Amino acid sequence: MWKRLTLQTRLLILVAALTLTALAGGLVTVWHTDAIDSLLTDLIDQNVASFQASEELETALLRQKGYATYFFLDQNTDWLARLQDYHLTFLFWLDRAKASAYAPNMLDLLDQIEEAYTSYVKARQEVIRLYQQGRREQGAELHWQVRKQFQELYNLCERYKLIHERRIAEARDESRYKARFITNTALIIMPGVVFLGLFLGYVLFRQILTPIRALLREHAVYSDNTGSSIDEVQALSQTVHHLREDVDLAHSQLQRSQVSLAQSEKLALAGKLAAGVAHSIRNPLTSVKMRLFSLRRHLALPPAQQDDLDVISAEIRHIDAIVRNFLEYSRPPKLTIQPVSPSAVVDQAIALLLPRLESFSVTVTVNRKEPLPIVWADPDQFKEVLVNLMVNACEAMPKGGNISLTEEEDFIAGLGRAIRIRIQDTGPGILASMHGKIFQPFFSGKEEGTGLGLSIAARIIEEHGGDIEVDSRPGQGAAFIITLPLRKIKNGNNINSR
Repeated sequence: MWKRLTLQTRLLILVAALTLTALAGGLVTVWHTDAIDSLLTDLIDQNVASFQASEELETALLRQKGYATYFFLDQNTDWLARLQDYHLTFLFWLDRAKASAYAPNMLDLLDQIEEAYTSYVKARQEVIRLYQQGRREQGAELHWQVRKQFQELYNLCERYKLIHERRIAEARDESRYKARFITNTALIIMPGVVFLGLFLGYVLFRQILTPIRALLREHAVYSDNTGSSIDEVQALSQTVHHLREDVDLAHSQLQRSQVSLAQSEKLALAGKLAAGVAHSIRNPLTSVKMRLFSLRRHLALPPAQQDDLDVISAEIRHIDAIVRNFLEYSRPPKLTIQPVSPSAVVDQAIALLLPRLESFSVTVTVNRKEPLPIVWADPDQFKEVLVNLMVNACEAMPKGGNISLTEEEDFIAGLGRAIRIRIQDTGPGILASMHGKIFQPFFSGKEEGTGLGLSIAARIIEEHGGDIEVDSRPGQGAAFIITLPLRKIKNGNNINSR
């Protein structure tokens, strides 16, 4: 019968049997857990609380023993005050015991205890009264009878405590019974699971893996001597589809390479052409600027024409700045690396920009606990970055403001020891949508900007092995954070300093 079944049917039957067996074990475990939880809950909520009340009731009774005798010996009323305290404690725990009792026989026994205790207290009060009146012999005679009542009352309290001890013992026996049941069930289920698992492994190995391995050996894909774990089914699938995937991949890569190569050639040609045009434009621009300067000095022009001449001069300077920045961007700077103090470069940049800062009514604050350690950098290029950022900050604050430069040393994961310089202004800030674009070439938030200043600054910092990022919110100013590693850069390669 088994041999007539298909391989798929055999596997489904074995998997279903394993699943049902595991499910049965899980259900038994859940049932046992729920039963133990219910048992412990009942034990805690009922037996433990009631048992505690029974113990406290017995303790409160025992603490009343002997105080009448002490009073008989020295007539000290403090003994009677303590006796009254323990009397109230006994009544308190008697009420707690009634509240926590959960069986009729418990309530009956508590009623007997209450009745016996009331009789005992009355007799004890009579003994104390006789002692207070000086009738010591009569009080002593009645005192012996009170002791017998105390012993009977104590026996009742002990019986009440024994009831709870029996209840707890019964709960423990029930828990042990359920534990033995779940253990026996597990001992029955585990061999069945093991047998089904072994049988499933046999079917998988003999009827699936062995034929697959034989097929892979024929194609030199599988070898028993590889010493590594192989997914036979995955290997077979890869063998079947290998050629088609390789052809599709090669075709796709070839198309991407052709497109990328054509695009690169176009960009390279456009870059060379643009750089040549920009270089050719500079000479005529220089001549035009010189002629305009000469005309302004030697011609007496009306105010209207003088304004036109000023506008022409300003626009020519703008064109010249665009051409100069473009040429600078198209020719990556060659760094002249040397040991330099970043704090000294910061001071030089501020001194260089002092007239411009005054013209914009901008103040500069330097937050420096101590000079930053020496780094390997190009001081001129680094100063150009700082000047560019501070000039942008000034232009963002036409009505004046403050630029704050904060210097610190930090340890950065993946970079090691590094220095940070934060340039913060009090301008209008930068929109979050522009954060990812401001370092791109030819992107500018200013109407007359070239869009190359920040991209050049970012490239200079990257050439130093560092990083520059922006932190800004509209209305809260803009901050640019420069991070430079404390290591030497030589021939474009980072070398850790010692």
